[in-house]
Amino acid sequence: MATTPTKEEITVEDPSITGGPWRVVLWDDDEHTYDYVIEMLMEVCKMTMEEAFMHAVEVDTQKRTVVFAGEFEHAEHIQDLILQYGPDHRMSNSKGSMSATLEK
Repeated sequence: MATTPTKEEITVEDPSITGGPWRVVLWDDDEHTYDYVIEMLMEVCKMTMEEAFMHAVEVDTQKRTVVFAGEFEHAEHIQDLILQYGPDHRMSNSKGSMSATLEK
């Protein structure tokens, strides 16, 4: 039975984030709620609620979190889905999706 990773275990240097050389980095902002981040990661990255919550905590506290690692085409697709996810309807100042970049 797998255990849910702690916030400290989900980092950019985390060797458990495997799949390829390209990483999708989600960046913090003040225009999206934890609920938005969790829902978006569950839908886009197919994370469990616990995994998505840990990434929401990390992006809030560390200002970034790696949400996917893989080959370029797949990483680019995940990045596009994040960038097209849309604003957080819970916040009036949310004008669009969260920022996500690719790193090698």
